[in-house]
Amino acid sequence: MRISRIDSLSELSPQAWNALRGTDNPFLRYEFLAALENHSCVGDDSGWIPHFLTAEQDDNLVGAVPVYIKYHSFGEFVFDWAWAQTYQNSGRPYYPKLVVAIPFTPIAGPRILTADTAGGEKVTEALIQATLDHAKSLGVSSLHWLFTNDHDTPRLEEHGLMRRSGCQFHWSNPGYRDFGDFLAGLSSEKRKKIKRERRHVEDVDIEFEILTGSEIDEPQWSAYYDFYQNTFWKKGHAGPLTYDFYLALGRAMPQNILLIMARHRGRYVAGAFFMRNHDTLYGRHWGCVEEFHSLHFETCYYRAIDYCIDHGLLRFEAGAQGEHKISRGFMPTATWSAHWIQDRRFGSAIKDFLHREDRAVTAYIHEARLHSPYKGGAWPESGTVVGNDRRSTA
Repeated sequence: MRISRIDSLSELSPQAWNALRGTDNPFLRYEFLAALENHSCVGDDSGWIPHFLTAEQDDNLVGAVPVYIKYHSFGEFVFDWAWAQTYQNSGRPYYPKLVVAIPFTPIAGPRILTADTAGGEKVTEALIQATLDHAKSLGVSSLHWLFTNDHDTPRLEEHGLMRRSGCQFHWSNPGYRDFGDFLAGLSSEKRKKIKRERRHVEDVDIEFEILTGSEIDEPQWSAYYDFYQNTFWKKGHAGPLTYDFYLALGRAMPQNILLIMARHRGRYVAGAFFMRNHDTLYGRHWGCVEEFHSLHFETCYYRAIDYCIDHGLLRFEAGAQGEHKISRGFMPTATWSAHWIQDRRFGSAIKDFLHREDRAVTAYIHEARLHSPYKGGAWPESGTVVGNDRRSTA
């Protein structure tokens, strides 16, 4: 087995990359990662420098890890600003560091991609060790694997990386017939609240367009992109994803793209961007140019839940943070990352902090789950997909 480093996905073929296990996650597909590279979202002055590791056997790609050199901590959603400040206060540079992640994307999934062969576990072990060795050889302060899945997390811990816990809020579809069926499972108070929020939007005559990638034209992309950037300008800076990036995704991955646009009196006023695979919808970005009561909830949650039910999707991951999602049917769900710190004394302090943080996050998730909006307090389990784009069954 030969481990190599590549500085651009253009050094590999899309077919070879997409043949690896894990690329059913749309954010790990060649088209998504290449669009980030090709349209000025990563590389150059972005602070995200592609530095992928690959494994080859008999000239065939059998594994890969999406590694980036980072010169800041923006766009990661696993916050280490305090670590960086403390490290730098001791007189040492925290940046550059290495991250194994999907830029600007707090979506859990595989971070070690392997071929569908009997030697997958051997490749996994080799790539983890090679990534650690590479971090040490570069002399970086740290290595961070972000939003790792159930398979990769324990293997990273076995290699001495420190697990960090987090929390997101995910919706599950046990086989709802329609949105009314979903509402019927909620407590009376929560059901009335959602109906009231939906009426606020209906009463001002907002119209919606539910568009897949192949149905989105440039004026619609342009309107959505204005919404996306407006969200970031409210925070005082531009969004990191470019207009050309979205156009490229629409062309390259139309089956994975969903855009929900809100129109008022003939004018687009808000929009939300999603991606999907065969069983999961992922909420990513939202923006608006005019404020309407409950329009955010209708566009980002209720219309998306409706879409999941109509198309037999089992899960809806609506992005990072947001306790307000609980009352709207989203369950607190643990997320993980894994960390290696070059300095042993600093690493020991981080390990102690992570133990305490883990207890706090576990307690928070337990407490949050006690506030289920569903009747009887039980959270629904996902059903089973039947066929393609058909309803799930309980």
